[in-house]
Amino acid sequence: MNTRPFQAPLGLFNDGVLSLFFVGVGSAFSKRNYQTNVLIIKGREHLLIDCGTRCGYAFTELGSSLADIDTMLITHSHADHIGGLEEALLMARYERRRKLSLILPVPYRRTLWNYSLKGGVAFNERHDGKELRFSDVARLLTPKPMDMLGRQAYHYRFGSIDLKLLRTMHIPDNAESWKDSFWSTAVVIDDRIFFSGDTRFDPKLVEEVETTFGPEVIFHDCQFFTGGVHAGIDELATLPPAIKKKMLLVHYGDNWEKQTTRVRKFGFAGLTRQWIFYDFPEKKI
Repeated sequence: MNTRPFQAPLGLFNDGVLSLFFVGVGSAFSKRNYQTNVLIIKGREHLLIDCGTRCGYAFTELGSSLADIDTMLITHSHADHIGGLEEALLMARYERRRKLSLILPVPYRRTLWNYSLKGGVAFNERHDGKELRFSDVARLLTPKPMDMLGRQAYHYRFGSIDLKLLRTMHIPDNAESWKDSFWSTAVVIDDRIFFSGDTRFDPKLVEEVETTFGPEVIFHDCQFFTGGVHAGIDELATLPPAIKKKMLLVHYGDNWEKQTTRVRKFGFAGLTRQWIFYDFPEKKI
């Protein structure tokens, strides 16, 4: 993995290298960083993982526009991950005259539409006495169910970008596994990168991903205290040293500067940084 600085305006194409760009690295309540939304770029293809409340503003600061994004993958329904999605859908429809493409497993679609998007989107128009449907404003792309790691999982090939979605244990705080948790997913990208999404501490998931894929980098959800609905740094510190060595922590709070000593002491690769490119050149055979 290589890193390189960002220079405005943010472009959505590159020379074909797999590249991750964190629009933000902050937690839901962060005011110093933007929210943890991740742009994947590979050649002429791009997609955005999650679109939080401040995502549109972040893209403006980057010299770009949320309306430039063609495709998104949504991991779950908290506002720091979907709060900007209504804006993106309406901008696509009324400014760009097109549909935004959304990579969404079938079981999650009704939940996202009925509980989060319908009230602000469906009633903008009425045709033949009917309000807009999800499929009127979005091109819904369907990942295929697959058996993986003993949990609900899905696979989608977006051009040259391979995506595997794995159910995670995020909310509620008393859920005992992904099975009794509300919808949330992690993402394996090109079998090379593991992005945990929002999750509580789930060592079985991390260790099984390590065994199955051997990812080059793990971008893992982290808070600096224990409890609630995110993995705590003290919990993550109990993982094997070889895993921590490749783990960059993300989705962290505004007190991150006071935590750098702990991050180094526990043996993590570091903190994920927003507004730089993480590039993954093709492996040499």
